[in-house]
Amino acid sequence: MSVERPLIIDVHGHYTTAPKELDNWRNLQIASLQDTSIKPDPKSLRISDEALIESIEKNQLKLMKERGSDLTIFSPRASFMAHHIGDFETSSTWASICNELCARVASLFPDHFIGAAMLPQSPGVDPKTCIPELIKCVEEYGFVGINLNPDPSGGHWTSPPLGDPHWYPIYEKMVEYDIPAMIHVSTSCNACFHTTGAHYLNADTTAFMQCLTSDLFKHFPTLKFLIPHGGGAVPYHWGRFRGLAQEMKLPLLKEHLLKNIFFDTCVYHQPGIDLLTKVIPTENILFASEMIGAVKGVDPETGHYFDDTKRYIESSTQLNPQQKYQIYEGNARRVFKRLDNALKAKGI
Repeated sequence: MSVERPLIIDVHGHYTTAPKELDNWRNLQIASLQDTSIKPDPKSLRISDEALIESIEKNQLKLMKERGSDLTIFSPRASFMAHHIGDFETSSTWASICNELCARVASLFPDHFIGAAMLPQSPGVDPKTCIPELIKCVEEYGFVGINLNPDPSGGHWTSPPLGDPHWYPIYEKMVEYDIPAMIHVSTSCNACFHTTGAHYLNADTTAFMQCLTSDLFKHFPTLKFLIPHGGGAVPYHWGRFRGLAQEMKLPLLKEHLLKNIFFDTCVYHQPGIDLLTKVIPTENILFASEMIGAVKGVDPETGHYFDDTKRYIESSTQLNPQQKYQIYEGNARRVFKRLDNALKAKGI
């Protein structure tokens, strides 16, 4: 693909428009935690291909065509992962259902969507229990990445930090498959932290600092993390993190973290994107919108949707065509190697 017309790859898409039958099944599953007699069978959830097609064509695909993006890395709805609900069996069943729906979407729209997996995490449960679902999603569904929740407790942060060996079983499989993880929390059940306005951004910043204070990437030099929502507070406070690393006698952040950590463009105003692209090296930024997600409305100051992030990249006065190519396509293909392989198999 030429620099003049890069492939516009959105690395952060969630199935937020799934048919209502999915909500209904989940509500019954949650209710059954109090009354096991109404526990639903996964086979009882029936959603036709026609319903899936309608849910995508009228929503994500419609906006992709309007906004000029080509391909979305598509995963289950982040706020619905809700790993704090129930036990491992609850999460395992729910993850399997949600991942299968994303796989069906990708098979129905192979030119526009490719999957990333939700893991069946559960508070206090060994992460190695997630491996079978991860294997299935990569080997059977052809998914190209995973979403990893650093706080399955839902806002209470009861898990060890990301640099702890607690997480190594997942990292080992990520390295084996050469897939990245988007570090993405789910619903907050802590009243102090609004889910999308605080918990998400807190987690992005927290994940970066957990990596900064660890030697994780010495143990896993090819491990790749994508921190969403523009990295939370990280770009805005880059000097703080550089200064802290210096006080801790750590290497420069470019060497210590930026070979392994990347940021997306889910930042919903021009000054924010301009800051991100000025502070963070271009090779560490991947295009994303998280469309039909946390911020779905129209910005009254511009008359355009807040989450139409391609407009901000196009309006940038500090990005040259080669840098835009990197953000739109080149970096995604380098970070998501299985995506790159899938595109090459199609001659793209």
